[in-house]
Amino acid sequence: MALSAFDLYSVGIGPSSSHTVGPMRAAKFFVHGLKDSGELVAVARLRVQLFGSLGATGHGHGSDKAVVLGLEGETPEGVDTSTADERVGTARERHALDLLGVHSIDWDADEHLIMHRRKSLPTHPNGLQFDAYDSGGEVIASHVYYSVGGGFVVDEAATGPDRVVLDDTALPLPFSTSAQMLKICAREGISVSDVMLRNEQVWRAEGEIRDGMLHLWQDMQQCVRNGFGHHGILPGGLKVPRRAPGRYDELTNGSLKNDALAVMDWVNLYALAVNEENASGGRVVTRSHQRGGRHHSRGSALLRELPRRRRRRGSRALPADRGRDRHTGQGDRVDLGSRGRLSRRGRLRVRDGGR
Repeated sequence: MALSAFDLYSVGIGPSSSHTVGPMRAAKFFVHGLKDSGELVAVARLRVQLFGSLGATGHGHGSDKAVVLGLEGETPEGVDTSTADERVGTARERHALDLLGVHSIDWDADEHLIMHRRKSLPTHPNGLQFDAYDSGGEVIASHVYYSVGGGFVVDEAATGPDRVVLDDTALPLPFSTSAQMLKICAREGISVSDVMLRNEQVWRAEGEIRDGMLHLWQDMQQCVRNGFGHHGILPGGLKVPRRAPGRYDELTNGSLKNDALAVMDWVNLYALAVNEENASGGRVVTRSHQRGGRHHSRGSALLRELPRRRRRRGSRALPADRGRDRHTGQGDRVDLGSRGRLSRRGRLRVRDGGR
C-alpha cells in the first residue's frame, strides 16, 4: 500500500479534523450532490442529524458551525476563519441559509440541526444524516456520511470492505519502517528527503510537489503568526485566556529576549500559538495521525535558527518529517484515522467535491 504526504497533511480548521473538517466536507458533498442532480432549486428545508461522538461533543468541537459553513459551500482549506462565527450567527438570526451561496432556504438551527447525544449509527461513531425536503414536505434526497478521522469522509455506500481501497502504486523506494528507510538511504547514498521525493514523484511532478509543500508550510507559518496576534479568551465555558501573545512580547521585547535557553522558549511558544489557534477554530495544518502543533513548532524554531540561504530547502522538510516516523505511510502499518479505527488497512475512498 502506498500513501502520499499530501494524503496525510491536511489544511483545515480547528479544533478537530474528525469533528470539524469532516462534517464541513460532508455537508458540502451533500449539497453538491443536490446541485449535480438538478434538485437544489427544489429544496425548501434541510434536516441535519449528528450522531455518536459528533452529537455528544459537537457543540464543543464546532461541528454545528462546520455543517452550516459546508452547506453554504465553504471548504476547510478556503473558509475565512475570521468571519466564520459571524456568518453562522447571521444564518441563525435570519432564519435562512444560502446553499452553496446561491439558493436560500428556511433555517432554524434549533429545529433543523439535531445533535443526538445518546444515539449512534451502526457503522461508525461519527455519523451524519442529511435530508432535503421540498415545499410540500416530501423528501427529495437523503444521505448518510461518516467522518472517519483525519478529515476523511466516506458515505454509506462505501461501508464495510468497500470503505477502504488499496493503492497498489509501485514505489521506487518502498519501506515499512524507519530501519528499512535508513538502509535505503545508506544503499543509495541519499537523504531521507530524497527518498520521500522520489516516492512522491509517482503521483506528481517535482515542481508540483515542491509548490504543494511550500503552500502547506506557508499555512503553518500563518497559523503561528495568527496565534501571536490574537488576544482574548478561548472559546468554551472555562474562560481560558490566550497566552501566546503575551509570551511573544516577552521573547521579543521583554525579560526573556536574551535568555540563553530562548530557542526552547520559542519552540514552546510556537506550539502554544498553534494550539490556541486550533482550539479557537482557526486554520491549521494537521496530520491525520498526530497533532499539528508539534510540526509547526519544531519547523518554525528550526527555520528561525537556520541561515537564510538554507531556507529554500523548506519544501523538502515536510516529506522528510513524515519519513522519519516509524509508521510512515509507505507500508501496511499506517494509521489513517485520528482514533486508529482504520489502521493496517489502505487508502480511504474519499469523496471531495470541493477540491
